[in-house]
Amino acid sequence: MPQHRPPAPAATGAPSGVPVLPGQDAFGAIQEIVLILEADPKTDWSKVNLEALRQHLIDMNEVTLKADAAVTPTDGGVQIAVTGTGRTLAAIERMVPAHAHEIDGHSGRRASTRTLPNGVLLTVTAADPREVQHLRSLGFSGILVSGMHHQPHHLAIARGEAVHTH
Repeated sequence: MPQHRPPAPAATGAPSGVPVLPGQDAFGAIQEIVLILEADPKTDWSKVNLEALRQHLIDMNEVTLKADAAVTPTDGGVQIAVTGTGRTLAAIERMVPAHAHEIDGHSGRRASTRTLPNGVLLTVTAADPREVQHLRSLGFSGILVSGMHHQPHHLAIARGEAVHTH
């Protein structure tokens, strides 16, 4: 089976004359996972579920680009009312609680969620005053992208492995 790999940039760092970026972020994320799976002789293709990864990436897009996020400073951190309607609300309800669970306890942070009629209230706190300021400066999108758990999570979804629900 032919392998469709993106061309590597020239060793000198000079442009190769062929585009490297896939042109769309979800396409590129799926492409990267396919390359990893194809390069791994242990990949169990009977369990691979790229559609699950695609749906997750759609959720990420909805939450990142379409959700409203009202950040309120609180004692020791922030509360963020993440709200939306329709497909965006469904994505918020899947992703925000799972993400809170993922970041709870990391870097001295405590994270919890509470259901709102049109979304989720995310509370993130820390005991260290410097971390409190860090959280406030990060805001919703910065807190979402903190840590490097997303890439392994995407690979696990694509491999059909049991992962926390998103």
